[in-house]
Amino acid sequence: MTKSSVIKEYLHWVILIINASCKVDMHFRNRERYFNKEQKWRDANVYAKAFFMISRTLGVEFGGSIGTLFFLANVVGCAMAISGCTEGIMENFGPGGYITKDGNSLPDGTWWRFLFCTLINTAMLLVCLVGAALFAKTSVLILGIVTVCLLATYISFLFVGPKSHIPVPEENKLNSNITLTYTGLNGTTLKENLYSHYGPDYTSDGKIVDFATTFGVLFAGVTGIMAGANMSGELKSPSKSIPIGTLSAVGFTFVSYIILSLLMSLTTPYITMQNNYLFLMPVNFWPPFTAIGILTATFSTGLSNLIGSSRIFEALSKDQVFGSLLNFVQKGTWRGNPIAAVLTSWVLVECILLIGSFNIIAQVNSVLFMLSYLATNLACLGIELTGAPNFRPSFKYFTWHTCLIGLIGTLVMMFVINPIYASSSIILCLIMVIALHLFSPATQAAQWGSISQALMFHQVRKYLLMLDPRKDHVKFWRPQMLLLVSSPRSCCPLVDFVNDMKKGGLYVIGHVKLGNYTDVSDPAVEENAQWLSFLDHMKVKAFAEVTLATSIREGVQHLIRLSGIGAMKPNTIILGFYDNETPKDFFQSASSQYKTDDFNNGEINNFPMRVEGEEKHINIEEYVAIICDVLRMKKNLCLCRHFHRLDKNFIAKSKHMKYIDVWPINVFDPLAENPFDVVSLFMMQLAVIINMLAKWKHLRLRVFLCETGNSASNITSFDTYAPQMEVLSRMKLQQSLKELRIDADIIEIQEWNRNESFTQHARILKQFTNDADAVIDTISEESYDNSVSYMKRVNQIIRERSDQTAASFIYLAAPPKINSPGFNERAVRYIDLLTELTADLPPTILVHGVNLVTSTTL
Repeated sequence: MTKSSVIKEYLHWVILIINASCKVDMHFRNRERYFNKEQKWRDANVYAKAFFMISRTLGVEFGGSIGTLFFLANVVGCAMAISGCTEGIMENFGPGGYITKDGNSLPDGTWWRFLFCTLINTAMLLVCLVGAALFAKTSVLILGIVTVCLLATYISFLFVGPKSHIPVPEENKLNSNITLTYTGLNGTTLKENLYSHYGPDYTSDGKIVDFATTFGVLFAGVTGIMAGANMSGELKSPSKSIPIGTLSAVGFTFVSYIILSLLMSLTTPYITMQNNYLFLMPVNFWPPFTAIGILTATFSTGLSNLIGSSRIFEALSKDQVFGSLLNFVQKGTWRGNPIAAVLTSWVLVECILLIGSFNIIAQVNSVLFMLSYLATNLACLGIELTGAPNFRPSFKYFTWHTCLIGLIGTLVMMFVINPIYASSSIILCLIMVIALHLFSPATQAAQWGSISQALMFHQVRKYLLMLDPRKDHVKFWRPQMLLLVSSPRSCCPLVDFVNDMKKGGLYVIGHVKLGNYTDVSDPAVEENAQWLSFLDHMKVKAFAEVTLATSIREGVQHLIRLSGIGAMKPNTIILGFYDNETPKDFFQSASSQYKTDDFNNGEINNFPMRVEGEEKHINIEEYVAIICDVLRMKKNLCLCRHFHRLDKNFIAKSKHMKYIDVWPINVFDPLAENPFDVVSLFMMQLAVIINMLAKWKHLRLRVFLCETGNSASNITSFDTYAPQMEVLSRMKLQQSLKELRIDADIIEIQEWNRNESFTQHARILKQFTNDADAVIDTISEESYDNSVSYMKRVNQIIRERSDQTAASFIYLAAPPKINSPGFNERAVRYIDLLTELTADLPPTILVHGVNLVTSTTL
């Protein structure tokens, strides 16, 4: 039957039937229940099970927000049932009521009805506070009552003859003079009722009823379909009982609807149904049957929703979904009964009752429940699409197609019922999702699990396979960093700085733990949680990789080769500088912005670091060998020094700090043919990336032009050609910066051009690098002393221009070859010279690039 207005007229009977079907569903499973000492609360607590199912699948953000809306749905459902109960009371015991007739009757009016709703709500409150066990024990009795009332209605349709007069309710002011009839079983009546006859609703100031309104009111009566899932925790065999009970309830409801719709269409003209919503009473062979059925069904439904909403509210509190905001619920629990939650639900029901209109409340209720059902379909669909191995539903008719159809169907019907209510509920849900994502405790996500993690894994794996390293192009290059740290305690500013420098690329923090695999458990695995907590504390977007090796060098090789996945592999390796400075504990320093006690466990500190006087785990030779390994693996290299002095907050606020400096001259070989090589371009790229960020954007980028001449043979002619060469070099640098769209100031340095001995000393430095022509067995003390003097002079030049510098990028010459004669001595001298070069400078990054990273095509 397609006549929607007919469905609306027997709304109260719809509620009665559905309530009965839910009881049948419960009856099917009662045989399989096992009871315990908390049995008196079993029918109340089970309403929280649906919230648990949704939240544990969708995660804390979606689950918590949907759970909150599910709580509100139960509150609105309680208000709807109370409103329906009050309407039934007024139709029977109010002015002109079917039972009181012309005798004493209850007063009627908007506020009188609100008063009666409040009394019913308060009666339910008292039952929830002191008599929930009574309600649980009388569920079978309620089932018997509604079943008898339903059968009485069927019998009346079959055996009660035509009636020429059906009274018009006093509430109907639209058609108070119309004549209503009842024809009994009649083919003509059925024919007239086969088509829709939408008309005004006399309880809503003449608002025209349409399909959406009718569906919203009707759907409010079938929200008991989740009763089986809600009771999953109380069943001995949920996988078997839920399908049987739920499908039996749905089948019973469907048959009841069809029979009732057919009998009404055969016996009652649509005019009668449109103008008297309780026409079933005068056509019943004993009218009180209808009144008893309506009042019993609506009261029990409202009571169930009030208990259910309080238990969902308690579950939200226990799970700390909103943090400490709902702690009062747990504090207000007495003997297992959440008094505070019940009172809160009662207050919210009162607020909903102020709406007054039954149809509006029913539509809000339908939209909220539909959103909950949408979430259930979404949860099942998401798990099925992710292919989670642990999701193995035993219901053989389950497929992702049914989930998708259910999801689309509920979404569409939400907007069909009422677009405003649907949009508002979805917006409210999204706001709560965002709020819970930002403010909910991180531990909840780990405890619950989240379908978002499974979906992201599925998508990330797919796109990683699509990310082909053979298709990499320099114009889309971005830094992918591997920062090697000894102890997080001493390198917090550096970790923060590299996070700024990654420019949306991969960022891995690596640590080598010395040891072997002869122990029972792998200590690297045990420390993984601590490293993740460190990343959370630092608020950096990075991964942590810890490896176990017999030497630092071996562990670094593991990390460089194995960090990342697919095309997302580190292309830039960052190390701290090898010096003898005592590390600073940024977790304990009172002035540190990274101060925390989260990594201190009594007298034991997580992430131990080297104290003053303690021997290092690595010597200079091994450190230089690691540098050689990095370059042999074709990775860019950065050595960072003095980052314990870095204070980003000070840089952002200070008016003294003005510059980021780039020194693109190889001080170990200042006479090189090309002063603008791959290394220099890589340095400028990193400097520009840092300069893009908000806290660094106010700083000015400076590039220092250090003209040295094209070759050693030109040294004697510097005085003659220096001015022309300086102009040409400056123009070349300006052109390069323009093509790369780098906005920087060019600062010229004359020292190398004007001091012949200075340049001659610089030639000696080749023997400390990997230049094949400079390989010698030993290094004279005189040569070394001259090199140290040269480095001190270069350091002085840089220091004199770094008073207002926040960070400096300096060209790093390649280290001596690892297999070359005298490597150990040359490695020590190499580090000593770098130490002299960077002494007393601001935070400094020594850079050596191996690949082209700049492009002018974007």
